[in-house]
Amino acid sequence: MTQPSESVLILDFGSQVTQLIARRIREAGVYSEIVPFAKGGEAFERLQPRAVILSGSPASVSDDGSPRVPDAVLAADVPILGICYGEQVLCEQTGGKVGASGHREFGRADIQVVDDCALFDGVWAKGDRPHVWMSHGDRIEAIPPGFRPVAVSDGAPFAAIADDDRRRYGVQFHPEVVHTPDGAALLANFVLKVAGMAPTWSMAGFRAAKIAEIREQVGKEKVLCGLSGGVDSSVAALLIHEAIGDQLTCVFVDHGLLRQGEAEQVVSLFREHYHIPLVHVDASDVFMAGLAGITDPEKKRKFIGGAFIDVFEAEAKKIGGARFLAQGTLYPDVIESVSFTGGPSVTIKSHHNVGGLPARMNMALVEPLRELFKDEVRRLGVELGLPPAFVGRHPFPGPGLAIRIPGEVTKEACDTLRKADAIYLEEIRKAGLYDDIWQAFAVLLPVRTVGVMGDGRTYDKVCGLRAVTSVDGMTADVYPFDSAFLSRCATRIVNEVQGINRVVYDYTSKPPGTIEWE
Repeated sequence: MTQPSESVLILDFGSQVTQLIARRIREAGVYSEIVPFAKGGEAFERLQPRAVILSGSPASVSDDGSPRVPDAVLAADVPILGICYGEQVLCEQTGGKVGASGHREFGRADIQVVDDCALFDGVWAKGDRPHVWMSHGDRIEAIPPGFRPVAVSDGAPFAAIADDDRRRYGVQFHPEVVHTPDGAALLANFVLKVAGMAPTWSMAGFRAAKIAEIREQVGKEKVLCGLSGGVDSSVAALLIHEAIGDQLTCVFVDHGLLRQGEAEQVVSLFREHYHIPLVHVDASDVFMAGLAGITDPEKKRKFIGGAFIDVFEAEAKKIGGARFLAQGTLYPDVIESVSFTGGPSVTIKSHHNVGGLPARMNMALVEPLRELFKDEVRRLGVELGLPPAFVGRHPFPGPGLAIRIPGEVTKEACDTLRKADAIYLEEIRKAGLYDDIWQAFAVLLPVRTVGVMGDGRTYDKVCGLRAVTSVDGMTADVYPFDSAFLSRCATRIVNEVQGINRVVYDYTSKPPGTIEWE
């Protein structure tokens, strides 16, 4: 792993928003790494971090076996910031007392700043009443020796505490979420002013360091990259090609489940524009035949993943001699592969990617993006000169249109959906809304309805439209199109796409729904 000379260690106690801490620290120009608390001691020894942040947790410090801060961290002369549970466990382990709260706080809250401290420097002053985001049941009843309260709230007499001499701080609220407007500034203060770190972590620096690392790992050997055309695999391919040139061969498997014009766009970009060796495999007949009669979403995913492996393995044998397999694995994938207790995490659903290649292929992995978040991958894409149309593309699922056609998948259904989807996205772009939306797509529903076209009766399918806003895809809100826009899309789709006579818009948020339909 490419590790800068200065880093922040984030100990994960199980909070759902721990990743946001790392994002905010990196936005301040400092490298950060998340590690489950159970592995915190060895990570502290390995990283030798300039500062440590303790995350929130669903646990209570009074629970048997609840997460704890490694002794090595507390014994070191290193700045520490505890967030929510992190503040509580810091107090519990250093002489304070935590008890059940008589006034729980969840959601937006106002705190009162009662004293100045380095954490608040230039952000809050004594007497200020800023808005923050709370999510706690327990509360601190007594703080450890050396600490003083610097902010209070109705439900938390120690909403923020400070020990400036030892450079240790705790906040009961969550500065990492956008609902705490000044939170990013507080975290920047902690790493830049309290810890004295320099904001030197940049995408240009990452690019240079990663290229050197790839060259050292690969040497003169060949590398295969499964290219989907998505942002992650495209950026990984460009970075690896910059490092080792024609030692890289990309394999693009067209399974017949792509959007309109997508295969041609990917092949043109990588083969003709970047001159990267590319094998284009049209396996659409194989996939369509295998999907015949399958209606269960999970069975679709498993078939597509297995068929992809078979096609990719066959192409790898034709190329011959490749020792390495490149993947666009991202940092959230790495984090989520291990639970906060350090054990294995639960698989929610199977995924279609080259990570499932069988061990018999005997290939080592090259994963140049495994330290980056999605937004950082996009920034790296810009750094590498990837066209805006690719950098800013909405996420597209590995199984492609197969999970946007509930029920059996056929070539006819894919062709119909492709046309409707293209019209929808064209209208979104014409309205200047594409970059405001996290993901937008059409769904072809297994429902037929009666319609009237001209003077004749129709009995055709329903097209569902979906558009959401999100930060990371874990939660999502419906995009609020105006009725005129939706009417325009519906009119075009019904008029221009044979087989569809009705269009509906999906108003479901995530949760309770998912972004995709299957």
